[in-house]
Amino acid sequence: MRTGRGGLLEQYLRTDAIPYPGFSGGPLVDAAGRVVGINTSGLARGASLAIPAALAWGLAETLEKHGHIRRGYLGVRSQPVSIPAAQQSSLGREQSSGLLLVGVESGSPAEAGGLLVGDIIVSIGGKPVNDPDELVASLAGPVVGVPTPVEVLRGGRPETLGVTIGERK
Repeated sequence: MRTGRGGLLEQYLRTDAIPYPGFSGGPLVDAAGRVVGINTSGLARGASLAIPAALAWGLAETLEKHGHIRRGYLGVRSQPVSIPAAQQSSLGREQSSGLLLVGVESGSPAEAGGLLVGDIIVSIGGKPVNDPDELVASLAGPVVGVPTPVEVLRGGRPETLGVTIGERK
């Protein structure tokens, strides 16, 4: 989900809690008293959202370990495309769209991993990729610096490549 400030929320909980002034940063608790998220009211144009507690703890661990949030980098330019039914069946799942690679940067993790212009990215790390926002979300967190399976359609056939995801600077 894109925020009103141009950022991207990788995961969020939509809640019906009323976002009173000053509630941002407070806990969202369930009926059993467990903290399930951190409330925020300023990210999505007044919508009442919460950042999942597990995501917040993971980000805190990343900050403690690395001193900053690590964001992945592939080095590609892409555009969403429809996947024809015949190619969907070759994937073994229903997935109506993917990302056609229209550019691969020289010296990038994508080039080193064997991605080519014309490939259609359909999943990263086993999670389907249908649009640019899902690509960005799939490159967050623990995949940075790690060989990650990237499934593409190449010539209409699925192929899985091992790509070590770079870190965006």
